Parts: sequence; C-alpha cells; structure tokens
Amino acid sequence: MDIKKLPRFDRPGHRMTGNRKQKTFGAGYECVDICINDHSRWAYAEVLADEAQHTTTSFLKRALEAYARIGVTVKRLMTDNGSAYRSRLFNAALDAAGIKHVYTRPYTPRTNGKAERLIQTMIREWASAVPYANSISRHWALPKWINH
Repeated sequence: MDIKKLPRFDRPGHRMTGNRKQKTFGAGYECVDICINDHSRWAYAEVLADEAQHTTTSFLKRALEAYARIGVTVKRLMTDNGSAYRSRLFNAALDAAGIKHVYTRPYTPRTNGKAERLIQTMIREWASAVPYANSISRHWALPKWINH
C-alpha cells in the first residue's frame, strides 16, 4: 500500500502545452492511494483529498472490501513508515481485520517495489499521458485505467 501526491490543476500545464507562463497557483495536491496484491497483482486505487490518518484508514477499509469481493483474504499489509500508516487508528483497523502490519525499511522504496512500480506506471500511462482539462477530469479517468 502506498500514497502518491499529485498536483491539482485547472488547465493543462507546461508538459502538455509547452507554455511555462500560465500556471495554476494555490491549487494544492491530491493523493492517489494504491493497494496492490503481491500474488495476483490486482490493484485497487482511489484519488483522495489528503493523506490524513482518517482518510487513509477509510481507504484501507474500502480496499479490504474490494479484495473480499474478489475472494482475496489479506493476511499481511506492507506500508512505508508514513505517519498515516503508523497511526493508532490505522493499526486498530488492521488489528480488527486480523492483518499483520509489515513496514518497509526507512528510505528503501525497493522494499515495496510492486507498489512503487505501479505508481511509476500510473504516472506515465494515466496521470501524465493525456492532456486532461483539469485534475477532476484526471480523477474520473482513474477507474477506467486501473481496470483496463
């Protein structure tokens, strides 16, 4: 499980238009939370407003429900050492579901390689590949991309 921050925007940026003079100021960021099964490589992802512990814990519960619908029993969950993942709320949700929490080694993203690779692929093929009109358009394109 991992989180990637992506900038919000209200018009296509310089990577798509080549025009560095028009900028979106103060738009902030949105977070893409992903959860990928180590064996099947089946991924669940959502675009969320932040990476707070309540948001991340709610995402965890929805991801576990999605895996249960396809018949996958989650026994262990690997995350980095982010504050949302170390929170009491997040760990209480894991304990309630009977899931062992495994942390990656600090500053070692290769430990969580499948999630990191999925994030790179998402950025290349979904987030940056198409000249979306705004970040809301990008947000609505995620379910189609993740299930292709």
